Order: sequence, then C-alpha cells, then structure tokens
Amino acid sequence: MAKQKEVKVGNVVFGNDRPLVYIAGPCVIESTEAYTAEAIALKKLFASLRTPFVLKASFDKANRTSHKSFRGIDMETALDFLKDLKNRLNVPLLVDVHEAAQAGRVAEVADILQVPAFMCRQTDLLFACADTGRAVNVKKGQFLSPWDAENIVNKLESRGAKGIMLTERGSSFGYGNLVVDMRSLEVMKDFGCPVIFDCTHSVQKPGGLGAATGGDRRFVPTLAKAAAALKIAGLFFEAHPRPEKALSDGPNSLRLSSVKPLVSALNRVDRLASEIAAVTAKTGV
Repeated sequence: MAKQKEVKVGNVVFGNDRPLVYIAGPCVIESTEAYTAEAIALKKLFASLRTPFVLKASFDKANRTSHKSFRGIDMETALDFLKDLKNRLNVPLLVDVHEAAQAGRVAEVADILQVPAFMCRQTDLLFACADTGRAVNVKKGQFLSPWDAENIVNKLESRGAKGIMLTERGSSFGYGNLVVDMRSLEVMKDFGCPVIFDCTHSVQKPGGLGAATGGDRRFVPTLAKAAAALKIAGLFFEAHPRPEKALSDGPNSLRLSSVKPLVSALNRVDRLASEIAAVTAKTGV
C-alpha cells in the first residue's frame, strides 16, 4: 500500500490512519434561514461529541432527474451567505463545483472543492479545481471502477494538487439501483489519498420516483458502520430536519434527530477498527 497522505483543512485533518472526520449538511441550500438553522444544529451536535466536522453546501443541484426539480439558489447569493456563515460558526466548508468557471469563485469561500460523481472524469473541471490550491474531494462516479479512480488522482497531481481526497458513493447495479463494493475503499486507499464514504448517496435509487431520485435511508447506518470498520478518513452524509419535506434527496437523507446517536456509534466502531489495525500492523495478519 502507498504511503498514506493527510489533508489538513483548518483544524481538521483527514487521514486513513486517523480518527474519522464527518462531512455533513443538507443536500442543497433550500433557503438561507433553513440552512443556517441546520448548520448551527450540526455544529452543536459534533461539538458535543468532540468530533471533527466539515459543513457541506450545494448552491446548485445541476444533475437532477427532472428539469422541474428544485436546484438551489443563485451562486453569488449563496457564496456571500456561506462566507458569512462560515466565519460566524468557525467551521471548515465544502462546496460542490459543477463547472470549471466556478472553481476560482468557489475557492474564495470554500476550504474544500467537491467534484460531483457524474463530473469525476471532466479533465478541465479537475484542472480548474486543482489550480485553486484548495483541497479537492472527488466523488467516484457510479460508472467507474475503483482502480480507475487512480486516473483522477493523476490528473489532479499533474496540476500540483496536494489535498486530494476520493469518495465512494456506490456503483450502478442494473437500472435504478446502487450497490457498494466495500473492496473499493481498500483499492482507493492504495493510492495514498484519504478515502471518504458517502453513506447517504449510496442508498439512492436513481430515477426511482419517476421524475425524481428515490432511496432507502434505513440502510445508511449499516453501510456507514461497515465502512468505518475498514479505517477510512471520513464519512459523508446529508441530513435534514424533515427528509419527507426536503426539496432534494429526501428519501436518502438522514433525519437530523438521528445523526447524534449514529455518529456516536460510528465513533465507537472507528476506535475499535484503530485497535484492530494496530494489532494487524504488529502481527501482519
């Protein structure tokens, strides 16, 4: 296995050999008022657990099933709002980037630029994100094998990117379904980058509602615990106070009230996984 690199963002450090970091937030900014309340709740929750946390934000969901779906709010409005909120809460921020032209502007606010799964092979987008000097988290496409993700790393490194992270979010399994091959986490760890597991998008059912994506959130804890047991750098999830009313990705989003007990359980799994890894390193088993 390659030497494991770490990515430092503010006072948060991602590393496959370190305690889990969580990336969390609602799927999209539905309104500045609602997003603020959700961000404050998440910060308080993670602070109570003394657990490192990065706030995720999306101002535009550019790959919705239907053209009638809610996409988000204006980019400039969102970025001005997020800059102020980030400073108020003093939390690291991750923001989705869909176009190369957006990268520089988003980098003025975000600590981590995130490339969505459907865009993971877009060379110009990867280059633009790398050129900002910010950390870059790339979600492995549902259509991509884990070993092919090494080409993503190579593209980013060719432009001098240092803070590279890869995220697993399930693979297409026939029509309208995803499965997670946990071996992919180990494969991507071989590239030396911090590996994240997106436990909510992995339970999506693409197009499952006809004009919208469905999902089954009951499997989120199961998959998250399995991933945490493999000693990865972090877990990504979307949460909403009332998922049944969410404007995007409600069926696969965690209910906000269930986040604290789940994170507490996942932290225990991570600590046990660290102990097992230490024994394995000594015995070679």
